Amino acid sequence: MSAARTESEQFLYHEGWLLDHGRLKEWLALFTDDATYWVPLEVGQTDPFTTSSIIFDDRPLLEIRARQFGHARAHARVPPPRTVHQVGNVRILDDDGRELRVGSTLVMVEYRQERQRTWGALVEHRLRRGPDGLRIAAKRVDLVNSEAELDGIVCLF
Repeated sequence: MSAARTESEQFLYHEGWLLDHGRLKEWLALFTDDATYWVPLEVGQTDPFTTSSIIFDDRPLLEIRARQFGHARAHARVPPPRTVHQVGNVRILDDDGRELRVGSTLVMVEYRQERQRTWGALVEHRLRRGPDGLRIAAKRVDLVNSEAELDGIVCLF
């Protein structure tokens, strides 16, 4: 196993742990200032600007989304969901020395208001190397049921 794959796996596991424990400030700190967070609507979607997306956030929008989780008047997120992120099948797709493209699978269990849902996704991270280690320059989450009726997404993938 390569050092880049091991480092990437540990990074993705840590990201999931932060989300599962509601440590959203620390999770946001994983993202670069120019980062994007994208959940496409369509299978095989190649551009977030030519077709609608479920979510397409730049860094400032992602900060707003994360802040809403802790806001007392964000009624759609009260109570906040409890989640378990299971990251698997981590593989290096590309490594140019500055950035890594990392593919993985995600199974996330969400529990909220007496209801449990299971989400499955193919995920791609673009991880940028820096003096403090890896940071997320882009995250794409392709939900396996993206074109279905989703009944409100109140969790972070």
